[in-house]
Amino acid sequence: MPLKDIPEQRHWTISYWDVGKLLYLSLGLFILESILYGSQLIQSYQNNSTWGTVFWVICFLFSFVHIFLVLMDGWSRFQNYKRVKDQFYIYGFNIKTANHYKGSKCQRNAILVASKELGLEQQAVSFYKRQGIKWYYLIPDFMVSDPFFMIRSNFWARTFMEKKYIPKIDFSKIQSEKTQSTLSIKPSMGD
Repeated sequence: MPLKDIPEQRHWTISYWDVGKLLYLSLGLFILESILYGSQLIQSYQNNSTWGTVFWVICFLFSFVHIFLVLMDGWSRFQNYKRVKDQFYIYGFNIKTANHYKGSKCQRNAILVASKELGLEQQAVSFYKRQGIKWYYLIPDFMVSDPFFMIRSNFWARTFMEKKYIPKIDFSKIQSEKTQSTLSIKPSMGD
């Protein structure tokens, strides 16, 4: 049964930021690194330093590629957020769903943002506390348990290539209907 009373909904861009804010902070770092490494690369190349050029090419490529990986990861987490928000709205807070996304800080953040926007934040926070997950657990579980995670197709699909999710629930419509019903209940000034 869908939730009846949900908090006022925010614009999707605010939710997008909240879901991936840690990622977007690291995005800024990778952009700065790319600029720094790129300038060092140019300088090494102009000085005909072969080893310096090779070193700075590797550093530059590492940071430059991460710019796109972070953007893809943020987009994927937003897809998780939309899916979970629909599920939580329809079924209420669901431990099975929350458990599915507990493996990484970014996925947990998507759950927490969706839960907060539906008035279920306390249930999500308390679930993760019962699981023994602390706020500072940044490294995903799979990176610790599987040192070869980078060659697994599941890692790439789930982290960077999450399929686009089209929400089943139109929360802006629910919000406007709630506002309209509130306005129609208020007595007019002439009464």
